[in-house]
Amino acid sequence: MDRAHFQHILSYHRTVAEIMSTANRYFIVNKPYNMLSQFVTLSPMGADPAGMLGDLDFDFPEGIHAIGRLDSNSEGLLILTTNKKVTKLLFQGKTPHKRIYLVRVKNVVTAEGLQQLRTGVSIRVKGGGYYTTPPCEVNIIPEPQMLCPHQLDKREYAQFTWLSIALYEGKFHQVRKMVAAINHPCKRLVRISIEDLQLGDLQPAEVKELEEETFFKLLQIDDWQ
Repeated sequence: MDRAHFQHILSYHRTVAEIMSTANRYFIVNKPYNMLSQFVTLSPMGADPAGMLGDLDFDFPEGIHAIGRLDSNSEGLLILTTNKKVTKLLFQGKTPHKRIYLVRVKNVVTAEGLQQLRTGVSIRVKGGGYYTTPPCEVNIIPEPQMLCPHQLDKREYAQFTWLSIALYEGKFHQVRKMVAAINHPCKRLVRISIEDLQLGDLQPAEVKELEEETFFKLLQIDDWQ
């Protein structure tokens, strides 16, 4: 092998390595209860009683961050990626994307309460103002068998209702505020899908990596390249 040929092969392998090292990566995780949707604590004391994404037993790449965060008491589907464009593509694009939540609320929801949620309720938003939620899909469902048992579900004697709520927006604590507006406090909240990206049988704290094209196809995002 002559020197020129050797240098060509070396250059090729360096290029492939550079591409591999800079390629974006995409993950979903079943975020457990009592875990923040972040890797670094924002607490001024330097410690937080809730867990962090960095506590998960997975070797994430540098630059990873969460998309569409869930509060610490909420569970379910959370997107993690190194691609900084995903937030804008998913939540700030022209076409809103559907998210489905399973929600356990206190007491039995009446037909009147269900209709209120479907047509829109007034919730308080950041800044102190009020916002009327747009019409949305809400249904009473049987207790989901796909969800793992939870410490919050142990009070079987208490009356409760499971709801399926589909939203195309995500105000701060919106689902919790919506059910509170009809006097049914939220006792458990699990996001199970964003468009066709499903939580499926992913267990709490389990992580799954997706190929780039599959990731965007499931989210129904066409203009990602």
